[in-house]
Amino acid sequence: MNKPHKPTLSRRDAIKLMGISPIAAGVLASSTGSSIAQASEDVQGKIVIVGGGAGAIMVLSRLLNTIKNPDITIIAPNEIHLYQPGQVFVGAGELKFEELVIDNNRYIDQEKVTWIKDEVAQFDPDNNILITRARERITYEYLVVATGIEYHYEKIKGLSKEDIGKNGVTSVYLSDLEKGTAHGATATWEWFQELKKAAKTKKPKVIYTQPNTAIKCGGAPQKMLYLSADYLKQEGLSAEYTFATNGSKLFSLPAIEKSLEKTQERYDTITNKFKHNLIAIDTKGKKATFEHNYSVKGEWDEDLEEYEMIPQKEEVVMEYDFIHIVPPMAAVSAVANSALAWQKGSAKGWLEVDKYSLQHRRYKNVFGIGDVCGIPKGKTGGSARHHGPIVVGNLISVMKNQKLQEVFDGYTVCPLKTQYGEIIMAEFNYKGPAPSFPLAFEKPRWIWWAFDLYMLEPMYKYLMLPGRM
Repeated sequence: MNKPHKPTLSRRDAIKLMGISPIAAGVLASSTGSSIAQASEDVQGKIVIVGGGAGAIMVLSRLLNTIKNPDITIIAPNEIHLYQPGQVFVGAGELKFEELVIDNNRYIDQEKVTWIKDEVAQFDPDNNILITRARERITYEYLVVATGIEYHYEKIKGLSKEDIGKNGVTSVYLSDLEKGTAHGATATWEWFQELKKAAKTKKPKVIYTQPNTAIKCGGAPQKMLYLSADYLKQEGLSAEYTFATNGSKLFSLPAIEKSLEKTQERYDTITNKFKHNLIAIDTKGKKATFEHNYSVKGEWDEDLEEYEMIPQKEEVVMEYDFIHIVPPMAAVSAVANSALAWQKGSAKGWLEVDKYSLQHRRYKNVFGIGDVCGIPKGKTGGSARHHGPIVVGNLISVMKNQKLQEVFDGYTVCPLKTQYGEIIMAEFNYKGPAPSFPLAFEKPRWIWWAFDLYMLEPMYKYLMLPGRM
């Protein structure tokens, strides 16, 4: 069996951490300067974790740090995963793809954990059975679902993954774990160069889309808008920018939305097209078709003392020179098609867990972590980090037949890149704004850019994934 190389902090990464923030230096000293406390929970039961990304690794590490003699199986085909927060920085030319690659062998100790390098094809929670792609039947007593999210480019008529990086089309999200590539991120940086070249001779038309589904990192479409606009602005160039989103506003929090409106004023000609969902594209003719949903005023209702609002739908075709596409997203099909998924409502297809305990609402021996969870907020790495201690604490309680104690408050974070060198660190939870520091959280700051670009990645590798924070 392969024994993992314990993640150790390089001198370069330590300098990054301590040079950016004295707070980080303190966290680093307390977290990596001493060994993790000896596992103390003497509980019994076979735990299976499904997934090989950030959420799966974080919960695995915490379980190994907590249970004395764990019986843990992890089912994941991928020996690597990507540091996904870095994909936007690769797309903007600030990082190289190689810096995103995380070796799962460093975190999965095969002397302590059984690693089945396959995918789950079928969940049977009524019988506590999983069936893999290779038709292997795996039983469990406790299950943690960390399968993440699927991208569905094919749901946009006329589009396939092969179109990304060609004919002015890109998408920073696209990656291929089996090939170990982040093609979308590298293609987006090339797209930036092509956009700059085109802007030297005319004002190109550029569209940025956001779909009608939940997405990983909800701020990413606007990040690409503002970074590419700033990239041109630094060269004295500009374009006609259109942000086409199925949403009805720029951001859910009023203070952040107001700040983003001010951000848009920095750049030349940004048009927001709300309630516009991309449904088809002609990549050769460079035309994008959107479904526009809106309402018109009907007759006056004397009983309600208001006008009836009649929903309307129309197709809108927009021409473009360049387009950045965020695809529709969903839970992986094995989850979506199983009894574990929400069967109706806005969360249909996503894992049906309680939004506070992260325990499955019907199968009490099942928990979820990360993007797959059908909860109001939380499709970010920052949320997964907060999920980790909730899931492990409550799972241990179930194993001990005790009442659940841990409560997830809905924390999520969206580092909105408004230009090169500035970020709005939008932290919030179920109740509203939840900033970690006593600063005006809606204000773009250089310190958050430095944190996100230089400090977060070593923290991710040496603190988050090993379960130290």
